[in-house]
Amino acid sequence: MKAALKCLVLVVTGICFNSVSAQDVYQVLRDQVQGFAEVVRGKPLVFPRDHSAHPEYRIEWWYITANLEDDRGRNWGLQWTLFRQSLSVEADTEGWDSNQLWMAHAALTTPEKHSFEQRFARGGIGQAGVKHGEIFEAWLDDWHWRSETAAIFPSQLHFSVGDSSVEMQLEGLSDWVLHGDLGYSQKSTQGQASYYYSQPKISMSGTVHVGDETIQLKGTAWLDREWSSQALAKNQQGWDWFSLNFEDGSKLMLYRLRHDQGQHWLSGSWIDSKGQLNHLDKHDIELNPAAIREIDIGNDQTVELPLEWKIGLPGYGSKWKIKTLYDQQWMGTRFPYWEGMVLVEDDAGQPVGRGYMELTGYD
Repeated sequence: MKAALKCLVLVVTGICFNSVSAQDVYQVLRDQVQGFAEVVRGKPLVFPRDHSAHPEYRIEWWYITANLEDDRGRNWGLQWTLFRQSLSVEADTEGWDSNQLWMAHAALTTPEKHSFEQRFARGGIGQAGVKHGEIFEAWLDDWHWRSETAAIFPSQLHFSVGDSSVEMQLEGLSDWVLHGDLGYSQKSTQGQASYYYSQPKISMSGTVHVGDETIQLKGTAWLDREWSSQALAKNQQGWDWFSLNFEDGSKLMLYRLRHDQGQHWLSGSWIDSKGQLNHLDKHDIELNPAAIREIDIGNDQTVELPLEWKIGLPGYGSKWKIKTLYDQQWMGTRFPYWEGMVLVEDDAGQPVGRGYMELTGYD
């Protein structure tokens, strides 16, 4: 338990990487550590069991993003993510000897600004965790996502960012999407993989309290669930990820894992307007940056990011352009990345959908 005890000291300052250097914080996703459970093809995902935590695997997350509107038609966005990391291969124990580290990110994008927070916690002492039984609950301190049953939906989400408090009701509107091969999501030709599923269409409504003001919001959210013991290959720098909901009811998830010498890994899922799931690989996807812009990330630093994209699915006769709603949606957390709302336009420049985009691993 030496690694866990070392991280107990570091977690107070929010810098527990389990021997990851500050220069490359995503190395923890590339490291191969013997003894953790392996992701294997053909293992069935079982619900509601797999909504809960999998401490035998090294890395895991519960990821909610949402595109919302207020009663004036203005765009709002939110993100709430709970991350779990096993610090050693030993079986988890309760109390301060627990080898589970938890991290949570929350963000609120208003019509005026983008705000975010991060929190860290140790497992085993009730400060953070995910459980299911008669109820489902995921939490870190007073940030809670809770259902009154073992199923995830319907449920309530509560968190705060700065002086804003968010209270939302969630209801799943579509079937679970098992990405890749029935939830087995391959990440490279070198054997990396994860278990990966989504709920791509969630009705979300509720309130945001900002000071003395209360704003009613409603819209659509997306949930991603993923766990692995090595999510990236050693020559993969980071990823570009998209979750898109279209006005005709179709949905698209796709991502590009960037290799340091090209030959990027492409994968995705297309759900048509009738609910038919179609798995996508590099032969099905055209994904290219359309505009690179520099944004301010604080502390007199900037970063260049591909903030506009062209996406094509030639086999389906579809092409779109992805544009950010606001460029300044940078998450300056311990693991820094860009995460924010995007708009989808067709070839004629007409809006046809919206969603979220994530860009990681950029200097």
